[in-house]
Amino acid sequence: MEVISLTEIYFDNSSTTRVCPEAAAKVMEMMTENYGNPSSLHTKGFQAEQELRAARAAVAARIGAQPEEVYFTSGGTESNNIALFGAARARRKRGSRIVTTAIEHPSVLNAAKELEREGFEVVRLAPDEWGKISPDAVRKAVTPETILVSMMRVNNEVGSILPVEAAADAIEEAKAPALLHVDAVQAFGKLPISVRRLRVDLMSMSAHKIHGPKGVGALFLRRGVHIEPLAYGGGQEKDLRPGTESMPLIAGFGAAVNALPDLESELAAMRELNGFCRDKLAALPGVAVNSPEDALPYILNFSAGAVRAETMLHFLSEKGIYVSSGSACSRGRESHVLKAMRLPQERIASALRLSFCRFNTKSEAEIFLRALREGLSRAQGAEPPHV
Repeated sequence: MEVISLTEIYFDNSSTTRVCPEAAAKVMEMMTENYGNPSSLHTKGFQAEQELRAARAAVAARIGAQPEEVYFTSGGTESNNIALFGAARARRKRGSRIVTTAIEHPSVLNAAKELEREGFEVVRLAPDEWGKISPDAVRKAVTPETILVSMMRVNNEVGSILPVEAAADAIEEAKAPALLHVDAVQAFGKLPISVRRLRVDLMSMSAHKIHGPKGVGALFLRRGVHIEPLAYGGGQEKDLRPGTESMPLIAGFGAAVNALPDLESELAAMRELNGFCRDKLAALPGVAVNSPEDALPYILNFSAGAVRAETMLHFLSEKGIYVSSGSACSRGRESHVLKAMRLPQERIASALRLSFCRFNTKSEAEIFLRALREGLSRAQGAEPPHV
């Protein structure tokens, strides 16, 4: 019988990532050496302010923005909440229609539900069977009464890339007073992003998806756009997100951005790794791939036949192989994304997500595939299939 090594293999990078050495070192430096408050009017404060400026500039450069258009938050969820509530409430007198999709992150979907209770009309666009949103559906949904369109750039469960460009076109064509918000948490640092080219007004980002620390993110807010704040305080982040800045996390975020490798070469490596896994998975009896061919290559969602996701996840975990059953934010609840894609119940119940990073290798993928075959064969009471 084939023996599988207990090497730790982490294929859950869309949930969170290992902090890179550069970010970890910067966090420690800011906690033990450069620990001043950036609002303080002395040398320590000045040094902290310089770090704050440097981190803001690093994030801005990555998306083609100006540093003053980047606001630090506690993460993607807070950025999404500030964007949705701030934009909708600021534009209430100009209309009440909000357009989003049925496959957004819960921080967008639940914010939209609350806005409905406040009297806004929310239109949720359904995806096709591959998790894609039709550009035509976007254009039809945006009307002159639309005040906000909120759409993720990359879906966190299946990796489909959503038509943000079509949303920008639709707003212009309808002559709507709408702001365009993009949840780029899964795209930032993994796809080329230009806020000018995409014509977005607001964009959410998170550090811990790109090997930065947890607890910090950013919101791009286009210069000249006004939204209402959710909190009030001492004026930090130009009153949009007040409170003493968490400089260890913010500086760590900046360090993680600066440590990102060349995007073109990394995307090529991810496509090769994703393609290898996709081909091998598709060849396994009973296994179905749920991610579209043109998905972000960092994400690969598949269904493991008759084996429930939780069963396979725990089997793999015992071998030191870590994957996800849908989104980590859902904590085991049935995937709203796969349901919106109208997949059969058996495929939803057995769906697992692989999500890669620059530290993953083909040899790790081979170990995972051997373990998966073993798990499938045990469930079916047969010899492991060879692929």
